Amino acid sequence: MIDLRSDTVTRPSEQMRAIMVEAQVGDDVYGDDPSVNFLQEKIARLTGFESALFTASGTQANLIGIMSHCERGDEYIVGQQAHTYRYEAGGAAVLGSIQPQPIEYEADSTIDLSKVEEKIKPDDVHFARTRLLCLENTQNGKALPLSYLKEASDFCKRHSLKLHLDGARLFNAASEQKVEAKTITSHFDSTSICLSKGLGAPVGSVLCGSKAFIEKAKRWRKMVGGGMRQAGILAAAGSYALDHNLTRLQEDHDHARRLAEGLRQIPGVAVTSVATNMVFFQVPTSTTEALAQHLKDHGILISPGKTTRLVTHLDVSGDDIVYVLDTIATFYN
Repeated sequence: MIDLRSDTVTRPSEQMRAIMVEAQVGDDVYGDDPSVNFLQEKIARLTGFESALFTASGTQANLIGIMSHCERGDEYIVGQQAHTYRYEAGGAAVLGSIQPQPIEYEADSTIDLSKVEEKIKPDDVHFARTRLLCLENTQNGKALPLSYLKEASDFCKRHSLKLHLDGARLFNAASEQKVEAKTITSHFDSTSICLSKGLGAPVGSVLCGSKAFIEKAKRWRKMVGGGMRQAGILAAAGSYALDHNLTRLQEDHDHARRLAEGLRQIPGVAVTSVATNMVFFQVPTSTTEALAQHLKDHGILISPGKTTRLVTHLDVSGDDIVYVLDTIATFYN
């Protein structure tokens, strides 16, 4: 199957599996797993942070990150469609008693800082205390402008807020903007990074921040069940991904643009946006489900909707893109 539903569907290569089999392991809860320690040190260097913490998932990394920045009764400001607000089961509110204050994204996936300023609560017993601003990079595939990141950082310093980045696809943003990851993360107090999307590892994310921040996060990780003992088997896959799959992310972006260009040539298909490794398009509502079934019958998986997202990744080749376009064209012709 050609699976375009998400880049979370990537599978570890044979070379990555071999590295996992040979991984040196220990008890990570004791801090004794050499493969986990190696991964954490490697990604801290790549992002310019003092320390890092291997976690089971992006949801867990964001959750313990927010809980490490905020106390019970505090508030974090976040995008209305942000993963940390909309797609992580309300964990910060349920488990951390931390109130989210969502704000609609702008067209370029930034959050208008003047709107953020309006939502910062006064120092008054009636209100939750605003402590944190969360951004997402990429958001719907769009890399946040570097100039905006500096503005957001300066804004947070003026208002005594911490700044967290949901950097699930941080390296996609860095590849698109042709900068090192640390150029982006230098503006943040913390960031999460997903290893199991475009980087192709089977499991895991990493939370990065100061030493004091990560020490606090370790306690929260333990509390939410994230102490994984001999986790080096998984961490080794993440290290392999950082060594071998960063430079190839641009290939996914090129495939997405080729896919968008081809879709624009098909009558009845309207491409609404393409950025990094994501293409969004719309078709007549009456044909959406039929198109998805037609594609499935021909070995292609998508998640149909009012707007459908296609995501390219390391398991999708240039030949696959041609086949997908031919199959969609056949349906509408």
